Amino acid sequence: MSRVLVVDDVQASARTLQLHLSAQGHDTAVTHDAETGLATARELNPDLVILDIRMPGRSGLEALPEFRALQPAPHIIMITAFHDMDTTIEAMQQGAEDYIHKPLDIDELDAAIERILGLGRADNLVPTSDVAGGRFEMVGRSRVMKDVFKNIGLVARSKTTVLITGESGTGKELVARAIHNASGNAAGPFVVVNCAAVVETLLESDMFGHEKGAFTGAVGRQPGKFALAAGGTIFLDEVGEMSPGMQAKLLRVLQYKDFTPLGSKTAQRTDARIIAATNVELADLVRQGRFREDLYYRLRVVNMHLPPLRERADDLPDLIQALLARINADLRSGITHIDQAVLDCLGDYDWPGNVRELENILLKSVALTAGNTLTLDQLPAELQGACTAQKKSPPPAAAGLGSLAEMERNHVARVLQATAWHRGQACEILDISRPRLRRIMREYGLEPPVGAQESKNGAD
Repeated sequence: MSRVLVVDDVQASARTLQLHLSAQGHDTAVTHDAETGLATARELNPDLVILDIRMPGRSGLEALPEFRALQPAPHIIMITAFHDMDTTIEAMQQGAEDYIHKPLDIDELDAAIERILGLGRADNLVPTSDVAGGRFEMVGRSRVMKDVFKNIGLVARSKTTVLITGESGTGKELVARAIHNASGNAAGPFVVVNCAAVVETLLESDMFGHEKGAFTGAVGRQPGKFALAAGGTIFLDEVGEMSPGMQAKLLRVLQYKDFTPLGSKTAQRTDARIIAATNVELADLVRQGRFREDLYYRLRVVNMHLPPLRERADDLPDLIQALLARINADLRSGITHIDQAVLDCLGDYDWPGNVRELENILLKSVALTAGNTLTLDQLPAELQGACTAQKKSPPPAAAGLGSLAEMERNHVARVLQATAWHRGQACEILDISRPRLRRIMREYGLEPPVGAQESKNGAD
């Protein structure tokens, strides 16, 4: 039996949690504010604290370091009814081991408790300093995005190299910036290198810099991106596009933390954290001999995968709202309403270009809107056409299938016809009562054909 302390100011939800956890075999106590929770925790030495964030007086987030400082330190699960990425990241950095949104999914909570209480106390997360302020411009309430936010908070605590994978437009640079902003390097620069956009012959100079006369046109000394990223983070976007020669040079940076500018004989040290991103499978490139295996493993010390937008449809409303707020500010527009038809259309679309495509479509639509309401007419014609075609033509796998109501009506009609409209026999076959059969017949307008007569044994 484990000792669990629930700290939640909403008494009904706290009591519900207590009943559920007690039924699971846990010795469960409940308090309704942070101060009482801390006092109870000092007395009971709980194995696990389920801590609400927003409460009267001190918030759960403010009290979290004191809960973590208890000896022995309890495991912490944060719960909240609010969807806030910054708070999620800060909670994970302060030592929370999970972060679950209300209304609580009991299966999710049970899985988290089972996972957490299976850990030894030596595996507790170590509290770190507060997250640097600032907005990270990422939103989402889907489970996959909650996991992304949690991982940002965990990864940001060290200078571990991170490889971010995902399709184009999923927000890999935003994740890299979020890791940087939540890290100890937040006061330093965040420097971006697009490995696919720079001509191969210039990429080395762009990354490592050059001395005067290093090549034709090098009229002076020029520091590279690694030098500019000193004390901060360097983000290598589309790292899979690097040539074999550049891969070897990057491997040296990862191994020895130094680089040599073009035309120089002196190596320079770098303390920049490296975060890389790719929209291709580097493992496939390794098998094809197009990417160094040793560099691949050096880059993916931690691998964070961003799901495509089509797999996180629950995030669409929040994304649309956040993007429209930014677009309104940039274009000085005043869109305050969206027609339901627009939301339906956007929700039905597959989004091959992911969040970037969504932002571009909203930008074009807002630019064409004179009033304060975004309507279907303002969406690009190709998107309107795709939505209309989707509604008119069911997918091939659904061809010939009808709604559940249609299936019910057709099946009941077939049974009635097969029994010559004998209601007693029909009820036996359908395994339903006669009152229910009468309701179904009235609802679907099922009547014996003209000239046909129901069996007397089936009459009501």
